[in-house]
Amino acid sequence: MSNNYFDSSSKKDYLKIGNKIFNSRLMLGTGRFTSIEKNLQSIEKSETEIITVSVRRINKKNFKNNYEIFNKINWEKIWLLPNTAGSQTAEQAIRCAFFGRELSHLLGQEDNNFVKLEVISDPKYLLPDPIGTLKAAEILVKNGFSVLPYINADPILAKHLEDIGCVTVMPLGSPIGSGQGIKNIDQIKIIIENSKIPVIIDAGIGKPSDAAKAMEIGASGVLLNTAIAKSNDPVSMAEAMKFAIKAGRLAYLTDFTTSNFSALPSSPFADLIF
Repeated sequence: MSNNYFDSSSKKDYLKIGNKIFNSRLMLGTGRFTSIEKNLQSIEKSETEIITVSVRRINKKNFKNNYEIFNKINWEKIWLLPNTAGSQTAEQAIRCAFFGRELSHLLGQEDNNFVKLEVISDPKYLLPDPIGTLKAAEILVKNGFSVLPYINADPILAKHLEDIGCVTVMPLGSPIGSGQGIKNIDQIKIIIENSKIPVIIDAGIGKPSDAAKAMEIGASGVLLNTAIAKSNDPVSMAEAMKFAIKAGRLAYLTDFTTSNFSALPSSPFADLIF
């Protein structure tokens, strides 16, 4: 397992996805915000360097006017992660991925081949389709995409996706938008243990403590949207998530003490006065 990536000599800690390096381990979605202003302020306060956008919601012919946020983001500082949300089949997801790559290039990110791959045929629980995801991932990798697949917490599927060339795997903590936190922690730990690529926890994060927990168990990063966008104060929640992820990452790197059933005194018993 890679710690992705901590340089012990320089003490520099960064996230490497494919051949791209990021300082922030927090990725943000752009849906569900009450206003563009709240969205932009949350992006700034979170210090994220990656935002994800559903390409199925964009008018290709005039996307900057139809999707206002594109006009107001500094794309020299923010990396676009187009996603195929809304795709029910591998074929739909593949078409979305090519469209997303075009958008990245139109924004000046000529070397951006990233795509967040989502294939979801389940309308009630919005669980990812493992067969469709694997099928689409194989084709996209062969076409030069850096594929970040959204999956259930399935260690075997995660390994297959790594083997075919995906640059990350993104297991869900719990269903999209549910805010239930990390319900699949044991399986996610196995994925992290077996992976040589970054493992990004995606979906279900509801509180900063959930984000910290994801990082404490060794995840390389967290992608979230609803927890911030639907907060009473999205900007403050974005900042809270930023600090939670930093705290969880630092805790992981320290190899903190495991819990004990019995109590252990913090002060020594030797040489007591009485």
